[in-house]
Amino acid sequence: MPLTIHLYYTGRKGSARQFAREMTESGLVAAVRREEGNEGYAYFFPMEDEETVLLIDSWRDQAALDAHHKSDLMPQIAALRDKYHLRLRVERYVSEQVE
Repeated sequence: MPLTIHLYYTGRKGSARQFAREMTESGLVAAVRREEGNEGYAYFFPMEDEETVLLIDSWRDQAALDAHHKSDLMPQIAALRDKYHLRLRVERYVSEQVE
């Protein structure tokens, strides 16, 4: 079943947006998008909260997400999150296949 994950990165003094910018400029975003089973990876900025960035991350199925979590990209992403001292909140959504 397709999965969509909402990751809310919250920091201080613009650090969440700096994180998203560095993720994009470093090529990490492009690398995640090339992973087998990735169906979407995009950052959004809530108008009412300038210190939070929302990542909407979609995967074909749980196996693809599990492979992503075991990939060499995850330590790099975690290091950037630590660099910017971000808090993380996660929501997970499972899509039902309707035929």
